[in-house]
Amino acid sequence: MADQKALELMRRAWAARRALLNASPVEKKAGLTQVKQGLTTAAAMCRDQGESVDYAQAVHLLAHVELDLGHEYRALSLWEEAVGVLRATGNVLQLAHKVRHLGDLHRHCGRLEVAESCYAEALALYREHDSPGSLDFANAASRMADLKERRGERVEALKLWQKTRDLYASVDMAPGVREAQVHIDRLT
Repeated sequence: MADQKALELMRRAWAARRALLNASPVEKKAGLTQVKQGLTTAAAMCRDQGESVDYAQAVHLLAHVELDLGHEYRALSLWEEAVGVLRATGNVLQLAHKVRHLGDLHRHCGRLEVAESCYAEALALYREHDSPGSLDFANAASRMADLKERRGERVEALKLWQKTRDLYASVDMAPGVREAQVHIDRLT
């Protein structure tokens, strides 16, 4: 595990990013630039310490910031790097989480086939290595359900939304349960 300074930099940077979500565009851009600097420093520290999983997490957080700044290509490159690093570590659940986020970016950019393959990989990893009581598992299932629904694959989408509802219920995530039920009602 990376030293406390790197982890604290990541924690503070992520908290600062969250605090900027409703800021004015000028404040948001300036604040995100500072967040990016903190995360870049934390990533370098983790990399230099040989802490691959923490490095991948810092890179993952940087990808979010790049996306916030409208830099989709940079975000894509960072998520691909995080996924590559995690493939080498054997940390399956972190890999599944980052692959799901990579799928989210592909979906955001309209690359639905690539997104679907990312979601399929993430779900396979969660099914094999996680418990149904995982919010990450539920989030991955909801992304695939939404993608299937967008593509008009109603039967598969319905099954996935039902599974998603059950997964969110297992982690007591009422908003997720309600969202899934809306989709189920629309599809039935």
